[in-house]
Amino acid sequence: MKVAFLLSKDPATTHGGDLTISRELMAISRSAHETVGLCLSPDVTSTRLDGDLWKVPKPAVAPAAIALRSLRRRRSLVHTRFDDDAYVEALDTIEADVYVADHSYMAEPFLRSRWAGSKPLLVNTVISESLVWSETRGIVGRIDSVRIRRDELRVARAARGVGTYDADEAAYYRSHGVPRARWLDVTLAPKPAVDVAASGRRLVFVGERAWPPNQQAFETLLEWWPDISRGIDDAELCVVGNRERTLALPPGVQDLGFVPDLDAFLGTCRAVVAPVTTGGGVRVKILDAASRGLPVVATSAAVGSLSSVFEIPPHDDREGFVEAARAMLLDRDAAAAEGTRIHTINADRWAAGVPQGTVLDWIAS
Repeated sequence: MKVAFLLSKDPATTHGGDLTISRELMAISRSAHETVGLCLSPDVTSTRLDGDLWKVPKPAVAPAAIALRSLRRRRSLVHTRFDDDAYVEALDTIEADVYVADHSYMAEPFLRSRWAGSKPLLVNTVISESLVWSETRGIVGRIDSVRIRRDELRVARAARGVGTYDADEAAYYRSHGVPRARWLDVTLAPKPAVDVAASGRRLVFVGERAWPPNQQAFETLLEWWPDISRGIDDAELCVVGNRERTLALPPGVQDLGFVPDLDAFLGTCRAVVAPVTTGGGVRVKILDAASRGLPVVATSAAVGSLSSVFEIPPHDDREGFVEAARAMLLDRDAAAAEGTRIHTINADRWAAGVPQGTVLDWIAS
């Protein structure tokens, strides 16, 4: 079977949580099927093939033109933004047995392609953009979130199947006329375990802060850090990921931005903290931490359905989050035991083929 993944970003040159898992899904697909990708890339000026990845020039954001097309097509802004004519033209030349739209909005070019109606489409929602827009993009986002949700349901109903990274989201789709919606129970391949027992009192937050939910979580951490670190003189909070803007930092906080060797740096940390309040989506922070054996202190939005997979209790209120983060700083042995526990769960799942089977079963469904 030949599988074509439809991507909004270039997985060869772009980083981010959604692409981390997209690359994992494509690698699993390649283990059983011929697999190609078609992506929008800022690094090319004309459509070209790079290995098994087709690259289409990614057009610059043109707000006025997008808004006009949005009105004409009666589509939300984000679904209009990624419905690109050059992408449709390239897609028309790629014949596959199954097409996988990575993000709901990447189903739009498929539905305008020659394959619509004759070839099966799977939609991996990754994250509900309607929730993100309503919480992080002001009045425009709150208004357009209604249209985004309508578009997400429309493309889901047009697909053969829908995959989500959250069990509750899959249940939502099933209750709204999408019976073949399922939770993709995907975890990452295990990495060498971090030596938490040798770590200092260092917590880490990882996230690209151009993504509004990550910026919000970062600002929350800055507000809560004085309570987390109170009375712990050597406590550190390190923030990793490209900055959205520079903010004043309380004592003990370092905004490191891009880290050249992330693996080596995370090997010096005691635990990952993630006070995310919306847009959990792919939850790569949690998946990556578990793959390394790094303990996690997180909210419900950050951990989602992975709470049951790794038996990680969420901490949604400030007091509970602060207490759990302080416990990681103050009790090295307990942190090390927690890291070993989640690393073992992750490794055992991978060895048993749980994530691989989830993806391959969905593609074949």
